[in-house]
Amino acid sequence: MPKKTRASRKAKPFWERGYRSHGYWLGKQNLGKVTLAPADAGEHRYHWRAGSRIGKAGSLREAKLAVEHAVLVGTRQLGLFGED
Repeated sequence: MPKKTRASRKAKPFWERGYRSHGYWLGKQNLGKVTLAPADAGEHRYHWRAGSRIGKAGSLREAKLAVEHAVLVGTRQLGLFGED
């Protein structure tokens, strides 16, 4: 019977809930953030930021998906003009 080996585990980003915000973390590195806008913000209740990208969304789910997408694109796409 073959011996079971432990597969290498790659760290996965995760969401952490905070007061009026949610953070997207990879270990101790903050990848993005979703914050709750003031009550008079209108239809865009959530503001998100991931790296140099920012945006607004109507629901928490949309905002989280936008952050995850921005992080995914940012890790796979080269920066313009030699940006780091």
